[in-house]
Amino acid sequence: MTATAWRADPYTEALRTGRGPLFLRRRDGWLLPLEVERWCEGPDPADLTVLRRCQGPVLDIGCGPGRLVVALLARGRRALGIDVSPEAVARTLRAGGTALLRSVFEPVPAEGHWGTALLIDGNIGIGGDPAALLRRAAEVTAPGAVLIAETSAEDEDADERVEVSVVNGSGERGAPFPWARLGARALCGHATGAGWTPARRWTAAGRSFVELRGPSQRRGS
Repeated sequence: MTATAWRADPYTEALRTGRGPLFLRRRDGWLLPLEVERWCEGPDPADLTVLRRCQGPVLDIGCGPGRLVVALLARGRRALGIDVSPEAVARTLRAGGTALLRSVFEPVPAEGHWGTALLIDGNIGIGGDPAALLRRAAEVTAPGAVLIAETSAEDEDADERVEVSVVNGSGERGAPFPWARLGARALCGHATGAGWTPARRWTAAGRSFVELRGPSQRRGS
């Protein structure tokens, strides 16, 4: 369901043009603006704080148009973006990045060897089940890996599971799909249960981030 939603217009059209407005819309009418223009530009100062904390090869989960993947490659890092949107993958490739049309819940190249996993731009919401997403991230990363997630800047206790649709400024709407919205405190609670240890929290340019550290060895090792 999620892949179908993100492949459908109006999301595809917004990525193709690099312009919004675009929103996530809950059933009750609540709207969350999606920063398409920012996603389609180079890394901003908040993104740079994320890039500085990456270690080893980096897997960008839900890479969108690929600004972080391209920036990491330019810095000499091995990086791969995965996304369920064909337009997002195509735009990443056109920008000189590396990306695959893939859900994180499908097989990923080099599973168990990624030094950093990124869940930026609200991608902790992928699948509507943060605990499952964090467990999957632990599977694809190496022992002792870093996971950096962007969380709700408005409410550090936010912990919502919702059904949303992508909507543009004309009211055109994509198919509904499950999503989650987490604040930093709520994310840290889910992380511990999934085997991650909260390492640091910070804000930059009005955005909120959490760095998690994976165990030094896999469970059962």
